[in-house]
Amino acid sequence: MHEQIDEARRHFLTVATSVVGAIGVLLAATPFVESMEPSARARALAGPVDIDASKIGSGGLVKGKWRGKPVWIVDRPPATIAALAANDARLRDPKSAEPQQPPYCRNEQRSIKAAFVVVPICTHLGCIPLYQPERGDPSIGADWPGGFHCPCHGSLYDLAGRVFQGVPAPLNLPVPPHRYLSDAVIRIGEDPPGTHTGWRGPITW
Repeated sequence: MHEQIDEARRHFLTVATSVVGAIGVLLAATPFVESMEPSARARALAGPVDIDASKIGSGGLVKGKWRGKPVWIVDRPPATIAALAANDARLRDPKSAEPQQPPYCRNEQRSIKAAFVVVPICTHLGCIPLYQPERGDPSIGADWPGGFHCPCHGSLYDLAGRVFQGVPAPLNLPVPPHRYLSDAVIRIGEDPPGTHTGWRGPITW
């Protein structure tokens, strides 16, 4: 009789221990599995963002963020756009052959409209360039046409983000996918309707 009771007790304890162990493994694994899922914040960072450029002044810029990186929208008056071609002979990639922009921005002004949308991260070592649009800025030189100057190692870009020759940076500044929701609001991270380029971002992203 005692042997039957002991056998039943051993069976009960074995089953109970197995169940408790299985629950423990499940509870321990749950945080690990959840950690593999992107957080809501991470998903939000990867999504498109809208930037209102309605208050931008002539030649000015507004700042935003997309995917945790800075995005600038730079106003370029018509005279600035017209002067871009004069820089070509001094540039490393004047025709934007490298995929640093979506196909619909592979033009001389590297934009959809006059405003320039750019991720201001130097393609040398990732510093943030200074926006120096004034021609002949004495801190750079009398022949400076206006553009972006990286303070870390001296890389220079024109007002279409195209890199000059003879500087450390190898590539033009990245242009993100973007489209206009209105004349003033630009959505970063989304192509214009009907383009469907399949472009996944610049090679320095």
